[in-house]
Amino acid sequence: MSNADPAPDEVDCRASRFAGVLQAREVPLGGPRAMRVRRTLPARQRSMIGAWCFADHYGPHDVANATGMDVPPHPHTGLQTVSWLFQGEIEHRDSAGVHAMVRPGELNLMTAGAGICHSEVSTPAATTLHGVQLWVALPDSDRHTGRDFAHHVPEPAAVDAATLRVFLGELAGSRSPVRTFTPLLGAQVGHPPPPPPRGGGGPGRGP
Repeated sequence: MSNADPAPDEVDCRASRFAGVLQAREVPLGGPRAMRVRRTLPARQRSMIGAWCFADHYGPHDVANATGMDVPPHPHTGLQTVSWLFQGEIEHRDSAGVHAMVRPGELNLMTAGAGICHSEVSTPAATTLHGVQLWVALPDSDRHTGRDFAHHVPEPAAVDAATLRVFLGELAGSRSPVRTFTPLLGAQVGHPPPPPPRGGGGPGRGP
């Protein structure tokens, strides 16, 4: 695995029975003057939750007039990276020849396997950037699996008063077709937007 934090906290990776709330810490993404993110995993109290070994939450950042995401090519090994956006757009390139965009509500899952390099840069189309970057540790039996990349757009499903988008695993009858190497669940759960006012005719939508 890799960690772009230039001065990471020391983490005890031994098994732990910690149970509680992990507090995120703020770190720069790629340098002291870079965009800052809130990192929950790894933490001093716990280095992993199941196979989840890394969790960054960033934004909402106004990047129209400020520095956006600019992470130069860097290596990974033995993991999968999960990119999920709420707002904005990020350009992904990797050493396997994949060039893809990360957009809200669309999963990009990169499998590093034995090794891969990739870069992530917010695009000029992104005026606000808000999302999460998650890592999944591969089990020892699959650490050297082949490099891969998957893109998936989960259909939103209504569950009671919530809207559910399952991008990894299965929940409430929704299932992601994207392959993981251990049982995982990744989903966005939110309240649906309010209906438009009656007779007022909401804002027009272009083609």
